[in-house]
Amino acid sequence: MLPTSSPTPRKPTRWVGLPAEDRRAERRTLLLDAAFELLGSEGWAGTTVRAVCHQARLNPRYFYESFDDLDALIVAVYDRLVEELRAKVVEAVEAAADEPRAQIRASLETLLRFVDEDSRRGRVLYVEALGNEKLNRRRIDTGLALVGLVEQSGIDRHGAPRTGERIGRLTAAIIVGGAAELVVAWLDGRLDVDRDLLIDDATELFLALGDTAADIAVRRARR
Repeated sequence: MLPTSSPTPRKPTRWVGLPAEDRRAERRTLLLDAAFELLGSEGWAGTTVRAVCHQARLNPRYFYESFDDLDALIVAVYDRLVEELRAKVVEAVEAAADEPRAQIRASLETLLRFVDEDSRRGRVLYVEALGNEKLNRRRIDTGLALVGLVEQSGIDRHGAPRTGERIGRLTAAIIVGGAAELVVAWLDGRLDVDRDLLIDDATELFLALGDTAADIAVRRARR
């Protein structure tokens, strides 16, 4: 699955006369764009400080005015993608009907569309993130934060569990991890289903898992 389109490469502006802060901000954006292109298309083997600066058409000395090292740049690329996806998911959920099935479906549809429309996004978020210690740590931390959000969503729907009940947390971890594995397998072609069917089936499965976890918590509370 290839990206349907590629963004037009940015060109440095005529920096003469621009405030220093604006010049730094634009150079930082150029470096982020270049690193995203390289990591998303060539992977770690093709993503070096020299290659990033060449892609951005910037003198290497400008690299270190924005980033301490290559790891810091790549983490920033990852964070930018996560924030872009988060904003799209929030927008989709707010536009969906105020009921769990519609909101789960909106979240999944947004996620799959996001990585399907540009394969570089999926590669950075789910593949290359495993090849670097700092980036993998950021991926794990991001996943844990998402688990917390999913857990809170279950509490909002089913009510707060009794003290010590952790099945909601476990369920949230399964949903977050399962969604990630579904995305990777689907992008790799190991799940031979179209996008709409995958969204429909995953929505029903995640809903059923949440309801089952709530039932288990209720039964335990009655003992």
